[in-house]
Amino acid sequence: MMASTVLLLFQLLLLASVVSASHHWGGTLNFAYKGRNADGSFKMSLRARETYDSCYYYHYWYCYNGNCGYAISRAINQIDTSTNTPSYESQWCETELIETWRLPTDKPINLRAASCCWISTRNSVENWRLDSLVDFGKRSDTMEPNKSPDIAIVPFLRVPENCPRTYKLAAFDLDGDKVRCRYGNLQDYECDNCSLPSGFQLDQDSCTLHYQHTNHDSRVFGFEMVVEDFPHSTIDLYYSDGSSVHKHPLLSRRKRKALLSSWGSWTPAVSTATATPTTTTVTATTTTVSSSTQNVANGPLSKQSLQFSFLVDPPAPSCQEGHYLPKLVAPTPAHGERIEAKVNKEMEIRVKAHADNSVINNIIFSGPSAVTKHRDVNNDFVLRWTPVEDDLGDHYSICFVVESEAGSSVYQSEMRCVLVVIRKAQIEATVTCTETTMKVEVEKDSFFGLQEDHLRLSDPSNTICSLDRLSNNTHIIAIIPLNGCGTEIEEDDDYLIFKNEITTVEDNLNELITRKHLVEARFYCQYPKRGNVTLSFSAHRKNVTVREKGFGKFTYQFEFYQDDQFGAIYDPNFYPLEFDIGNRIYMQINASSSINNTKMFVESCRAAPYDNPNFQPSYSIIENGCNVDQTVQTHPTSNNRRFRFSMDAFKFIGLHDQVYISCTVMMCEAGNPNTRCSQGCMNSTSSKVRRKREAMVQSGMHFVSQGPLRLKREADIRGGSAFNLNLNLVFVAGCLLVAIGMVCGILIYKTKASRIRYQPLSSYEN
Repeated sequence: MMASTVLLLFQLLLLASVVSASHHWGGTLNFAYKGRNADGSFKMSLRARETYDSCYYYHYWYCYNGNCGYAISRAINQIDTSTNTPSYESQWCETELIETWRLPTDKPINLRAASCCWISTRNSVENWRLDSLVDFGKRSDTMEPNKSPDIAIVPFLRVPENCPRTYKLAAFDLDGDKVRCRYGNLQDYECDNCSLPSGFQLDQDSCTLHYQHTNHDSRVFGFEMVVEDFPHSTIDLYYSDGSSVHKHPLLSRRKRKALLSSWGSWTPAVSTATATPTTTTVTATTTTVSSSTQNVANGPLSKQSLQFSFLVDPPAPSCQEGHYLPKLVAPTPAHGERIEAKVNKEMEIRVKAHADNSVINNIIFSGPSAVTKHRDVNNDFVLRWTPVEDDLGDHYSICFVVESEAGSSVYQSEMRCVLVVIRKAQIEATVTCTETTMKVEVEKDSFFGLQEDHLRLSDPSNTICSLDRLSNNTHIIAIIPLNGCGTEIEEDDDYLIFKNEITTVEDNLNELITRKHLVEARFYCQYPKRGNVTLSFSAHRKNVTVREKGFGKFTYQFEFYQDDQFGAIYDPNFYPLEFDIGNRIYMQINASSSINNTKMFVESCRAAPYDNPNFQPSYSIIENGCNVDQTVQTHPTSNNRRFRFSMDAFKFIGLHDQVYISCTVMMCEAGNPNTRCSQGCMNSTSSKVRRKREAMVQSGMHFVSQGPLRLKREADIRGGSAFNLNLNLVFVAGCLLVAIGMVCGILIYKTKASRIRYQPLSSYEN
């Protein structure tokens, strides 16, 4: 009766709705059991990823059969968007609908969303149909509520017509069930055009889609797939009302084919107006289902829709990965890799790709809406996410592809998907970021009985790095200089990130053991690069050590020398250095690298009253590899990793209490004509060619600085000694002093607050 009423209402909505435009690109749905409410009802989390040609719409999901409940909360957030689309579309936008449902029992429930229309498709898919079955019965093999597979896919895939490609679909099942990915076959429930497009093969048992060949077309294929899971052996599902049901393994392909006409996939019974209570039918392309013979035991544990758009582009000059099609390389995780994340602790997925004849320019992904994407100075992509308490115990699929461009052509890498499992954070800690240090406080109880003398920072060689120095009876406490104790520095376009960790060590203190199952407490401080410096530093700058994945470790040393022989440096204890106007200032930047066959390039040097190359006003010495100050002289050297130059002390120094010299430097592969190092001076009238960054070709830009410098004065009216912090900041100190923007790394909660107004689609548009 309930089903027939819902169906009647649904049909009325069909007549009342009005089509606005073709806008649907695809969607998926995932469920999670969230326990019981105080009144004994059950709580379900519904997460739907939905892609349209704008960010304003979302699917409207409703229950039409079984254990129907209702949504008690709803949130919609943007996941990702792109303008790399078919010519007749301007963009696609994927959003995530998150709803909490109250269910009367833990018995099966059927949900669906349906409307019109797909974007223009070449396989005549017009109306979209998403149909799902979820069952939270307690399993006899795990004694836990049944879990549905976690599914995901990048909403828009594309491939050149001449390049066969295999796509491994994301369908992870933490219960270890057999997962099957099939094409929809129930007309108007699972699909609109229930036929796999030509030119493709689908291996249902391995959830693998093979593109073979078809002619290119400006329109997409609309894929309408279904994901189901089956136990490997017969199990029982027990429900809160005392009932139970047997669930059998998926039949072999031969038996399944023989019995297809009798049961097909388990499908919901929907009564017609004239049907008797015991006999109902659903018309499908090849399947007839009767409510009296639903074969629930042979049906799947759950069913979920998986829909996406697929574009076949004109042929590529080469189908070999790494030529035009981006090739994913380390440290990109493998497809199917399981990543453990912790509540309130930021995790990251690093993705790197290269292509010889196209420019890597974007990563598109599908995942939880709180995931953010970034690009670091190495041009690697980074996906970051901080799970929250409500994510504990859940699992999420994240899929991604890297895109590149060559002229008007767009190419995609293979698609990879990983499964992120959320665990409780084992280390209870607080990190405080200051201008010069990181302070970390960790509850000793978090270390589960490990002795305090078995814990250490990355490099405890200096006594200031000892964990015994400040710790008390309840907490491990350390105040770590940003330039010491093994702190490593990373940077992206917007931030400098200083990282360290507490790890375990054996009785042999010379042998560092990193055991993830014992303890590995990572922490960091993150500082925005932008902002003016408000504090002067008068300490001599020591070496800058940089580590870039894929390019190795290199150290920059910037020193002032006493004469043009570049033999004796000024004693660091004599800083700040004093010069008369016209005195010659001799400087050398030297780089040492763990990678052979490299050279260093100095792109720019400036003088500024603060140790921040972005501070204004500043005095340009070298810009774009060209000498700007008329007195600058470069001194030849046979060492590719050494740059010597000198200039006259200039009046700009006298306009300020003290100044610093800051330079932007980089490392390149020696002898490669396609690097910035080989281009040399590029003045403002030169044509700047945008070149891609390849692994082992050139590093990112890095800042090195030295100073301060002063003009000699007859008397120092200030009196007293200069404020000496004795710092060895690895990067620009000015980047570290915007206290408002400081972010502590162990207990961050990042979220993207959407500023977009969302509106639901009507349940059906005609």
